[in-house]
Amino acid sequence: MTLLRLTRRALCGLALAACGSAAFAQAWTPDRPLTLVVPWGAGGGTDAVARMIASLMEKDLGQPVNVVNRTGGSGVVGHAAIAGGAPDGYTIGMITVEIAMMHHQKLTELNPTSYTPIALVNLDPAGFQVRADSSYKTMADVLAAIKAAPPGKLKASGTGQGGIWHLALAGMLRDAKIDPATVPWVPSNGAAPGLQDLVAGGVEFVPCSLPEARSLIDAGKVRSLAVMDKSRSSLFPNVPTLKEATGSDWATGAWRGIAAPKGVPENVRARLEASVKKAYDSKEYKDFMAQRGFGTLWGNGAEFASFMAKADADMKAVMTAVGIAK
Repeated sequence: MTLLRLTRRALCGLALAACGSAAFAQAWTPDRPLTLVVPWGAGGGTDAVARMIASLMEKDLGQPVNVVNRTGGSGVVGHAAIAGGAPDGYTIGMITVEIAMMHHQKLTELNPTSYTPIALVNLDPAGFQVRADSSYKTMADVLAAIKAAPPGKLKASGTGQGGIWHLALAGMLRDAKIDPATVPWVPSNGAAPGLQDLVAGGVEFVPCSLPEARSLIDAGKVRSLAVMDKSRSSLFPNVPTLKEATGSDWATGAWRGIAAPKGVPENVRARLEASVKKAYDSKEYKDFMAQRGFGTLWGNGAEFASFMAKADADMKAVMTAVGIAK
């Protein structure tokens, strides 16, 4: 065989290999329904956001995206169902802030690296609420009162022991060089009963998202003094950030994002990310989130991975400080 023929054959082989690589890199198109697992109950905030995303993805992908609620174990059951799915793109899920918390309590070995991150779609920063008729007008007033009061006199509530709002308070106090144990946490089954306890005088503070406190703020029963975020809330633009109020850089909140089992091929991951981005950018999603008072925050797969890594480190530090980490 001549050198010219060998060269031609080699070039043809390279061309075929390139065609094969190009075909592999082509956008994935699902040919059957997808399942979107939600680790929390039907009717809650996570479920509502997931169902909106699913309905918009259906239009883009041309296949049903069926939402399945897998509850139990403080979120462990559903998060395990997402991580344990086949890495083929047909099982996805909405993972939440708890994935950066549960493994520090030894509830599961799952952590943010147990998934293929698709996109971050929501962040509801912690706000800091007091009764509207309280003497606390600013966060400076609050911190001064906590430092002056005997340990245990001032109490807070808004979620279960070790929940995100408990850790929001603990992180804020820790950043202010105040022992988090100074303000005992009164466990509740969520922000709503915690806020009712605040209004009734059972506790002095409730750190929770502004959307959760919205009705009582609007009713003039609760006042928000700060939001633990880098920027002010569009819902309540007059509420300063914690940085503005105290100089603290502490920021945290409840977040939600779409993820798939670990090992999903890149072309599949990229197609899912593009579909979620289209849903996120839609008027329907923006209107839905605004009506509910939910915050929106976009992060692509790589950005979501970095976001979760920081959240995991932050939660570990705070949970260790309050003696929750095991």
